[in-house]
Amino acid sequence: MSMTDPIADMLTRMRNAIRVRHESVEVPFSKVKAAVLDVLQREGYIEDYRMIEEAGGPQPMVRVYLKYSRVGESVIQQIRRVSKPGLRVYRNVADLEPVLRGIGIAVVSTSKGVFSDRECRRERVGGEVLCTVW
Repeated sequence: MSMTDPIADMLTRMRNAIRVRHESVEVPFSKVKAAVLDVLQREGYIEDYRMIEEAGGPQPMVRVYLKYSRVGESVIQQIRRVSKPGLRVYRNVADLEPVLRGIGIAVVSTSKGVFSDRECRRERVGGEVLCTVW
């Protein structure tokens, strides 16, 4: 079965796991998804992610360890796909505004790699806005 938007599938799996307070969630592996997860880990929205060796399926899987506060509230309050296959959203560095006045982040795919909006402003590079998180 082919999937139209694998990044949206990963975000939906994470959103659903957070709603039912799962400790981790498994998603199919791709390099772009791993880069998005790396940004989320650097920015403190997830604990960790690891390749699953024992998955015997046709595609390797990644286990994402979700992050919760001490009272059990998820660090990720909202995770939303911005650029979609039917409507790509590109921003240059001047148009990348902070998400919720700096409380959240935008994950941006650039020519130098996948960065948060803060890293894009530091590197002075724009690109495709994949998702926003707060």
